[in-house]
Amino acid sequence: MRIATYNVEWFTNLFDEQGHLLMDDGWSGRQDVTRAQQIEALGIVFTALDADAIMVIEAPDENGKRSTVAALETFAAAFGLRAKKALLGFRNDTQQEIALLYDPEAVTARHDPLGPETGKKGAEDAPRFDGVFRIDLDIDATEDMVRFSKPPLEVALETAKGTELRLIGAHLKSKAPHGARGRDEVMRMSIANRRKQLAQAIWLRRRVEGHLAAGDALIVLGDLNDGPGLDEYEHLFGRSSVEIIMGNGAEPCLYDPHAREALGSRIGAAATTSRFYLANEKRYLQALLDYVMISQDLRGHDPQWRIWHPFNDVDCWSVPDLRAALLAASDHFPVTLDIDI
Repeated sequence: MRIATYNVEWFTNLFDEQGHLLMDDGWSGRQDVTRAQQIEALGIVFTALDADAIMVIEAPDENGKRSTVAALETFAAAFGLRAKKALLGFRNDTQQEIALLYDPEAVTARHDPLGPETGKKGAEDAPRFDGVFRIDLDIDATEDMVRFSKPPLEVALETAKGTELRLIGAHLKSKAPHGARGRDEVMRMSIANRRKQLAQAIWLRRRVEGHLAAGDALIVLGDLNDGPGLDEYEHLFGRSSVEIIMGNGAEPCLYDPHAREALGSRIGAAATTSRFYLANEKRYLQALLDYVMISQDLRGHDPQWRIWHPFNDVDCWSVPDLRAALLAASDHFPVTLDIDI
């Protein structure tokens, strides 16, 4: 079975309000890429992935006029994907939903959020992801009230073999200090954003601990917008979001080989899952942001990870159409897990 995570940059821009694909020469959300070009590229990538389940990060928007499920299922039908059913959890206000696209012949899936619902006062013990989490991050005897801008998607999944899994799709908030003016404001906003992101990671980690304590087979996957050594503010907090969510040797851990490799070398990660153009520096920045983390019990099921990087993966590089499609489709590349379940 193949399970994937894929952050599709501005997927929502490729659909009209009825969920129909905008196959035209209008600009997509990607620089110098038309909607038709991005749609065609995504069709090539999703077809090549041929996954049983794909956690789509930055899925099309869900609001009073738009439907994430309708848009994704329209896209799947247009390219004849076997992963043709879509599942949405809690909608958000960012036009970037988290959704699961899956093959109904291979798996059954349902949104199954855990944790108590909260009001504005929140709760301390891993509340439901659409609620409010209370935590004192800076030991000032004042609790912070934290919300997810993009609530993680919790999925109860069962494979055709009868294996039951828990999937948590996550997209943690970016640390970029958008709108900051001047060095001091950049620093303040960067530190505040990192504090919020780490609070979200702690919240997610508490849910992970609950699943691991219960003996659940668990996969946490998505874009964590973080990793060891990514910015100069990390040293203020000691650990990255990735380290918090995965756990360390003294506690039950999740496993992702690319994350473990990065944690073992502070000089820089050998693996990367994203590629961004820095216009002011006229160069590309590559980073490891996307992960598929599994519980220890699943490591006994012959797991094989793959980053579909157009330059670093030999099979992607050797197929020119796929290589070009990966570059046009998104600023992130898919990560897949092949596992015998």
